[in-house]
Amino acid sequence: MSTLLLRGPGPDKRLEMTESDSADPADRQGKAGLPAGKAGRRRAWIPGIAALVCLLIGLSDVLAVFRPDLHEKLHRVNAFVPGTLTNVTRSADVIIGLMLLLLSHGLRRRKRRAWQAVVALLVFDIVIHFVALIHGQRYYSAVVGTILLIALLYFHEEFYAVGDPRTRWNALRVFVVLAAADLAIGLGYLAVGPLAGNYPISERVQDVVYELVGVYGPVQWASDPRADLYHLLTSVLGLFTLIVTVYLFLRPAQPRARLAAADAAKIRALLARHGDRDSLGYFALRNDKSVIWSPSGKACVCYRVVSGVMLAAGDPIGDPEAWPGAIAEFLAVAARHAWRPAVMGCSELGAEVWCREGDLSALELGDEAIVNVTDFSLSGRPMRNVRQMVNRVAKNGYTADVRRVGDIPRAELDRIVKVADSWRGSHTERGFSMALGRLGGAGDGDCVMVTAKENGVLRAVLHFVPWGPDGLSLDLMRRDRTAQPGLNDFLIVEAIKAAPGLGVKRMSLNFAMFRAALERGERIGAGPVTKAWRSLLVFMSRWFQIESLYKFNAKFCPVWEPRFFVFPGGRDAPRIALAALEAEAFLVWPKLEVKRYARRIGRKLSLRKASRRMRAGMRRHTPTSVAQG
Repeated sequence: MSTLLLRGPGPDKRLEMTESDSADPADRQGKAGLPAGKAGRRRAWIPGIAALVCLLIGLSDVLAVFRPDLHEKLHRVNAFVPGTLTNVTRSADVIIGLMLLLLSHGLRRRKRRAWQAVVALLVFDIVIHFVALIHGQRYYSAVVGTILLIALLYFHEEFYAVGDPRTRWNALRVFVVLAAADLAIGLGYLAVGPLAGNYPISERVQDVVYELVGVYGPVQWASDPRADLYHLLTSVLGLFTLIVTVYLFLRPAQPRARLAAADAAKIRALLARHGDRDSLGYFALRNDKSVIWSPSGKACVCYRVVSGVMLAAGDPIGDPEAWPGAIAEFLAVAARHAWRPAVMGCSELGAEVWCREGDLSALELGDEAIVNVTDFSLSGRPMRNVRQMVNRVAKNGYTADVRRVGDIPRAELDRIVKVADSWRGSHTERGFSMALGRLGGAGDGDCVMVTAKENGVLRAVLHFVPWGPDGLSLDLMRRDRTAQPGLNDFLIVEAIKAAPGLGVKRMSLNFAMFRAALERGERIGAGPVTKAWRSLLVFMSRWFQIESLYKFNAKFCPVWEPRFFVFPGGRDAPRIALAALEAEAFLVWPKLEVKRYARRIGRKLSLRKASRRMRAGMRRHTPTSVAQG
């Protein structure tokens, strides 16, 4: 047994780890087929330089098409080489250049697929350039491409990141669909265009295929303007198909995050033994998370991949002695797929372990508001506003019920969930690190639901998840927008009052981002930098609930526990921040929901048909005299 010193909040803690959990992360990467961690750090410059050179070669190929002197001289070779060499060379320059531009990003991320594609393209690109070299043109591109090809072959072990097989087949399916659409559009244009002769279908298909790759086909046009438009149309369609296919082939893998029933059962067993360490532990049971286990099975990390970022939330689940093993496995999987690892909302102890084991950086993200039930009281001046709000809500006839979810009849629970869903402002469910994402699910009988009714009508719902054997963590707050203001305050106070009867001693409320900055910035004597930072946070509160959540939590005089954001470094911070916003649903990319729009159009069409049939029936049954009158 070896001893590891961890300096977390409070006194130093010595944790004992088994041999399997204390293995070096570099050794685990070696087992996963990756280069050793130290060697990988020594050669971290290779993917960056290779990507930069690939980018410059691609730009050179694309920009070279604007040099007509090269293609004019290539006409001299047409007498000796069969085919339209000038068009082929010009098209190859553009296509290869665009593909190298797209592949440079994957090369920088050590993608094996990008390496294979770049090697193949460089071989073809060098051949094309050496054909041009006969006339003394663009020799530098051929030389640079040759040097890059040799370097890529020599350092091939540096490009080890695997991709998701589903992205490969998805790219192939999209390519087939787009190619078929391009062919149909091209044939349709040929069918209505003024052609110079009567061409069979085989020659028309051949012409469209040639035009899609930038080569003139056998079909001749009787009108030059229509021919120019046809060439432009097919070229644009071909480039669009190429760009979309390469993007889908190289885009970051988005594995289907789904927590298996066996993994969920094991996580619940760990939470039963160690769930009191982290108030966010129960949120690991979200259905849209995947899990990685330590070799001993005593700890795990739950995560989701968002935009190429492997995003975990909270501390690892389980025994802290086994945390390093779970973290090492997490980092090895991230490296194998070229995902950037990040952790949202971990505790100070968790941040120290993550930073030490993964050579990561930590940033204080905000504070978690924790209320000690035994110390809570509505008396005193600090609680005056809350006390007045709660009394006002109670005088207006509102009552609260605080029950375990397992004690609520299923029929009543279904009605509560249905009504609560009707209060949602949109279909987007916010939350990832501190939200369970469901109500009344299987196995959630220990959760606590607080409901407010006005004259028997449901008006608001609060949902808490277990935090160890004697704690609760706030998961969800929903209320009818027409209900009495201050209803959430009323429900939280009622939940705190009922907590002793449920065996609850502590309660975690909402998370307040950048709470310390907001609090320091409003103090007398705050410096200009602190005030400017607070002003920026207040301005951002127009779109994100930053200041409002801080003020809402502060009303209950909680104990503030800091939470941290762990990430690789400053260069990846913007990308990881966008992924975190996307995971929390604060940033929602527009999606073309074809099925939903198709259903909506179908309903409108059916309503129109029903309305027409109704009007036709009324005309048939209307007496002639009445109709004439």
